[in-house]
Amino acid sequence: MRLDLFPSGLGVLSEKLSWAGDGRKPLAEIAGHAEKRRATQRGMEPSGRWNRTPWGRGTLVEEVSMTRLESFEGLGAVVTGASSGIGRLLALELGRRGARVALLARREQELVSVEDEIEAGGGRALVVPCDVGEREQVFDSIRRVEQELGQVDLLVNNAGYGGHRSFLQWDLEDVERMTRVNFLGTVYCTKAVLPAMVERGKGWIVFMASVAGRIAPPGESVYAATKFAVVGLASALSLEVERAGIHVLTVCPGAVRTPFFSPEELAKLPPVARRRMVEPEGLVEAVLDALRRGRRELTYPRWMAASYAVQGLAPGFTRRQVGRVTLETLEEAPGGGDPSGGR
Repeated sequence: MRLDLFPSGLGVLSEKLSWAGDGRKPLAEIAGHAEKRRATQRGMEPSGRWNRTPWGRGTLVEEVSMTRLESFEGLGAVVTGASSGIGRLLALELGRRGARVALLARREQELVSVEDEIEAGGGRALVVPCDVGEREQVFDSIRRVEQELGQVDLLVNNAGYGGHRSFLQWDLEDVERMTRVNFLGTVYCTKAVLPAMVERGKGWIVFMASVAGRIAPPGESVYAATKFAVVGLASALSLEVERAGIHVLTVCPGAVRTPFFSPEELAKLPPVARRRMVEPEGLVEAVLDALRRGRRELTYPRWMAASYAVQGLAPGFTRRQVGRVTLETLEEAPGGGDPSGGR
């Protein structure tokens, strides 16, 4: 017998079913009764179903009820990195759909512009200048949001930035700064809002990671490391809090056409990457649709998710392909975009 856990959060219990004429019940029935007993002890309805597969193995798929976000009307939302790029568009769309939106980023003037746009459309927004890499600022900001805007139902951990350069070209101060913003910033924000969500028994947290957090290309060593950390945090947290009614969505975008990339960095990207860049509006719609459907993971564009399977089946091939299209771009490049505006 073996128990396999997959990133999607599905528990898979597999064993070849025995149908020998010895009077034993098939494993499917035993597992079903066991799951029913566990559910009864928890005071819940059974949450699993047993699927028989053609090759004689059974798969027990645990179905934790998904928390679908059917409507954003009246929702209290916090969006970090809301001054430009994906964060700005997400904040505007949430405001358009009726959410009360707290706008967090370092650049106050850009946040005021987003606030004006939301309120011009009849929505409600709150500007909260904040550097997510500074822990005390984050906790003070969330307290202010709760006092002035009400409870936080949805957190979008979006603030982050990158830099396309080889590892040897990174100063340690820059490595530490990127780690604080891209990873610790998500930790601080999540820590600040999660206890109240758990107490209420409901909440949604979005982690904006990256495809580079699943497959690391050369030239993105530090950025990829921060996004691998975000993916790991989100994956584990999703399992920890789902029974408390908290839904975690991990988003892994590919290259998106936003201020995340400076003109100099765009010029350094491989031609194939520039051709396949996607528009941010499509990503925003996909994120909100994933929340509506109760999805736990989103890779955008969706075809890029196939690369994860290829990497698992043929890691050497994946390594060669990723290296072939990116190594030639590693001449010295400037640093990444503004921390408040990128992914």
